[in-house]
Amino acid sequence: MEQVESGVDRFTIRVYGIWINEKEEVLVSDERVAGQQITKFPGGGLEPGEGPADCVKREWLEELNVPIRIHSQFYFTDDFVASFLNDGRQVISLYYRVELLEPLKAKIKREAFDFEEDREGAQAFRFIPLARIAAGDFSLPIDRKVGAMLRSMRGIKPCRQ
Repeated sequence: MEQVESGVDRFTIRVYGIWINEKEEVLVSDERVAGQQITKFPGGGLEPGEGPADCVKREWLEELNVPIRIHSQFYFTDDFVASFLNDGRQVISLYYRVELLEPLKAKIKREAFDFEEDREGAQAFRFIPLARIAAGDFSLPIDRKVGAMLRSMRGIKPCRQ
């Protein structure tokens, strides 16, 4: 294995949930982070003393106010990725297929970046049809790869809602 001189000396572990509804649409999160608008999957950073499954469950409860169950592992980062924040961190991301344990309560938008208030930390949710999903729909390199993987999965059965 070739060692890459990266300039990073710390790791950030991010954990995301992928939920595909009965219309073959995947839920995404539009956010304003560090002054930038990004589109990603719902989820966030692993906290000390927390396992990845607990992290994604906590994040979905915090962000979407809905409890979830892990359906299956979907993808774990297999390439070097530096943080888009350029903070000297390497990002490792874990993606799980999730199922909702209650109906979705969050307000779903139709347009990208349709924030209630356009400020740092703003967040809005919307669906992207799997038939039209493209790597360019996502802002971060790992999410782009996962988006491309999802496009190839048309006809996939949704997890329970």
